Amino acid sequence: MDPVKLQQALDDVFDQALLHHGFTNYMRDYQLIIHATADPRSGIAPATLRYLFRHCVQATCTTTVSADTWRTSLDDRLIANETGVDLDGYVWGVNCQELYPGPTLVTDSPAARKWAAALGIDFHEIRIQANAHDLTLVFSDLQIEELPPEWQSPDPTFPVQ
Repeated sequence: MDPVKLQQALDDVFDQALLHHGFTNYMRDYQLIIHATADPRSGIAPATLRYLFRHCVQATCTTTVSADTWRTSLDDRLIANETGVDLDGYVWGVNCQELYPGPTLVTDSPAARKWAAALGIDFHEIRIQANAHDLTLVFSDLQIEELPPEWQSPDPTFPVQ
């Protein structure tokens, strides 16, 4: 994939809602499920998008929530918005996180070069910063598709609105 097109695809979801992320059921590819919206005056309809990072050889996920906030956010009532909204702590139950400051392409990545040399295909590294997780992915290609309106999250505790 052309790095310029890759960066544009990443820019397109800046500050949007990350609904779900993780490896696919078959465990080779990594996916982000993103709810993208625009100012209603633009006439652009909201969409749920699947960003599929193919041949993902590295996926690292680290919390961006501080230790102090974690300490006050251990109560299981915080995993549901209905029971956590009036509690002190991070309300995990909002069921999405902002892609802010967002995804960026890591240029001249040693990990991407290593995998490209080993497998004989191009690889890329990206960093995806959100308000709950910081992800790093090394993968060969990106496919983007719009999910149907009836799509439901693979996590039953995580219903999509």
